[in-house]
Amino acid sequence: MNIGEAAAASGVSAKMIRYYEQAGLVPPADRSASGYRIYGDADVHRLRFIRRARDLGIQVADIAELLDLWNDRTRRSAGVKRLAQAHIADLQGRIARLEDMASTLQTLVDCCAGDGRPDCPILGGLEEAPAPAAVPGVARRNRARGRD
Repeated sequence: MNIGEAAAASGVSAKMIRYYEQAGLVPPADRSASGYRIYGDADVHRLRFIRRARDLGIQVADIAELLDLWNDRTRRSAGVKRLAQAHIADLQGRIARLEDMASTLQTLVDCCAGDGRPDCPILGGLEEAPAPAAVPGVARRNRARGRD
C-alpha cells in the first residue's frame, strides 16, 4: 500500500509516518519503481502501536525503547513495566503542576471584580514573578547540583 493507504489504515498521517521514519521508529519503507513508499501490514501494525503510545503521551525516545522491547520476544516484562511506571509518574507530576496553575489562576480570577475599573489583580498576579525556589523542579535541581 502507498503512504496514503497506510495512513488511513493506521490512523497516522502521512506527514507523521515520514517523521517516524526519519526518527527511526519506522524502518525506511521499500520504494516502488517510481520512488513511492510502499508499506505492508507489519508496517501498519507498527504504526498503530506508535499511535497508541503517542495517544498515551509517551515521548518518541520512550516509544523507541518500547518498540525494541516489543520486538524482543526474549524480553522481560520488568523493563516494560518500569517504562510505564516512569511515564505514570511523569503524567502525575504534570497533572499536579496543571492543577497548581489552575488553582493560582482561579484565585486571581476570584480576586478580580471584572468591572470597568483599570485595577486588575490578574495582571498584578502575573506581574509578580515567583522566587526561583518556588518554581517546580528548580529547587530540586539546585539541591542536586549543590546550590541551595
